[in-house]
Parts: sequence; C-alpha cells; structure tokens
Amino acid sequence: MIRTVFIIWVIAMGLIAFGMFGIDKRKAVKGQWRIPEAQLLTSAALGGGIGAWLGMRVFRHKTMKKKFTILVPLFTVCWCILAMFIFGRVQ
Repeated sequence: MIRTVFIIWVIAMGLIAFGMFGIDKRKAVKGQWRIPEAQLLTSAALGGGIGAWLGMRVFRHKTMKKKFTILVPLFTVCWCILAMFIFGRVQ
C-alpha cells in the first residue's frame, strides 16, 4: 500500500512541477505575473524533483539560477534515497 501511494505521489508531483515550470516559462516570455520561485522549489521538494528537472531542461527555464541547479537535483536524490528505503533496497 505505501509503495503504491509513494509511486502515485511522486508521479503526480512530477507532473505538477513540470507543468509549473512550463507555465512559469510561458508567463516569463509574455511578461506576465510569475509563479514565485519558492513555489517552484517547493514542488520539487515535495517529490516533484524529476518533473522540475525535466521542466528546467525542456523549457530552458531557471537553468542559470544556482539555487535551482543545486536544490532540484538535491531534492531528487533525497526522494530516490527515500524510495530505496520504501522499496527495500536499503536496510
């Protein structure tokens, strides 16, 4: 049960983070109101690290900001370690 919830959570948060990066990039290009950086990073911290990383690459967005280039991969590694505990790879 916990494994299923974990997988669904990470997929959902990844999609949300990816979408947020795409929306923010589009708004940046149009000069409109933007999604706060804290919200983008929070989506990555809550399990959407892979989606955030893909969003950064696909949309070429926030790739020059040091806090994004450091924190998004760090959050992803943390969630990968958590996944190893949940799926029994680490004891």
